[in-house]
Amino acid sequence: MTLPRITDYELMEKLGVGSYSTVYKARHKKDRSFHAIKIVEMSTLSDSSRENLITEIRLLRSLNHKYIVTLQDFFWDDKKIYIVLEFCNAGNLSAFIRSKKSLPEATCRFFLRQLAAAVQYMRANDICHFDLKPQNLLLTRNSNVVLKVADFGFAQHLKLGEINQQLKGSPLYMAPEIVRKHQYDAKADLWSIGVILYECLFGKAPYTSKSIEELLQRIRNAEKIKIPANASISNECHDLLCRLLEHDPAKRISFDSFFAHPFIDLKTLPTEHTLQKASDLVTKAVEYDEKQNYKEAYYLYCSALQYFVPLITEEADASKRLALRNRALTYLKRAEEIKNVLIDAEYKAAAVKELPKHLQQCTQQQEQQPSSSSKPNSAQQTQPDIIEVLEPDMRYKQLFALSNSSPQLKSALEIGRQGELYLYERKFKAALEAYTSALGMLVPFANNEPKGERRNLLLQQLEIWMKEAESIKSILSAKEMVDEQKLTSVRHCSIQ
Repeated sequence: MTLPRITDYELMEKLGVGSYSTVYKARHKKDRSFHAIKIVEMSTLSDSSRENLITEIRLLRSLNHKYIVTLQDFFWDDKKIYIVLEFCNAGNLSAFIRSKKSLPEATCRFFLRQLAAAVQYMRANDICHFDLKPQNLLLTRNSNVVLKVADFGFAQHLKLGEINQQLKGSPLYMAPEIVRKHQYDAKADLWSIGVILYECLFGKAPYTSKSIEELLQRIRNAEKIKIPANASISNECHDLLCRLLEHDPAKRISFDSFFAHPFIDLKTLPTEHTLQKASDLVTKAVEYDEKQNYKEAYYLYCSALQYFVPLITEEADASKRLALRNRALTYLKRAEEIKNVLIDAEYKAAAVKELPKHLQQCTQQQEQQPSSSSKPNSAQQTQPDIIEVLEPDMRYKQLFALSNSSPQLKSALEIGRQGELYLYERKFKAALEAYTSALGMLVPFANNEPKGERRNLLLQQLEIWMKEAESIKSILSAKEMVDEQKLTSVRHCSIQ
């Protein structure tokens, strides 16, 4: 086939071939900039593909987002249509996954946050993609890696709750309701995102099959999606994956819950305002610190770290990255110092109340035991056990007493209480896991709890444990991400 002639561009290698188009890498003859040009043969267009092409051009012209491929120009002659797109120089996510077999959770989260930000922008404009898959997620790299959503041929304007009945998408990533009922809404995109996350984590899509017939049968049978038994993923990642890959769209996670999910945490995704937010939080933290209101200072330092860590991860300039890293280290160190002071102060205060009783018990035990040349350590004699000392507060006791009729609530409260004890033992990872597990049980319970004293106490307890969990998460995340070696591996994602 002879390459078509385009006046302003020099066509280079072929990047891909679709059902009715071919994509080439191209260089502008004047400014030498690189582009991707999709060339469509008009003679091959069916009525539906012509409609898809018009929709793609119209939507891309209206979209302007960091994580969506930019339409730069389009023109046509009597035989062909030429769509000039932003060139992404690092291939696509599918090829990247294949080259690595599977991706570390941190890298999956890095890409998923960018995809979520693009989808959030699309939802704000009532746009559904309906063909989200790794092949349509392009990667571009200059000093760092950016994911770009591409190929809007199946996309359309669709408000939440509106129903579509056209068969759209790629079967491996297609929501079950499209195959089974030919009726679906915007939440079909959420299923596709779940499949993409699964493939990133484990190297293949959950319904990978030998034939299209086998694939469609597994979808029609609503075959349970199995997460590999040896999977080493966080509770947050596991929770999001399961909620995205829910067969019933009514039970599938909502867009708002997806964007707010702690694994995604879009509120801290770097923007031009992120550094200012982080700096403002630090200013408030220092003010409370100077006033010796250490609890508020601690929470504010931790909140600031939530913004600093993503900034460090995505900063391309080495000197700026080092400066941000040093600032984050300073705030991390101060947050840890304050937390240790708060833990020690509360433990000592509780121990003072418990000590007389504990000493009395020790004295009684010594009187009952025969004398021995091997005396127990004095610290062991007088140091009360942490569980004995740290009585839960009155709010927890009241809530626990009101939970006798609800075993699930009682169990969740006991798990959260264990998180408190882990925290006082400075077992931060165990504390975070316990809090996360408890909150995962308590939040749905609170949503269904009727108004009354128990609901009020439950909401108060939720707020406290959420705040504590967020703070621990910030500290652990900061500790991990200020390691320059880890930062480099996540930021560049090992793309060669």
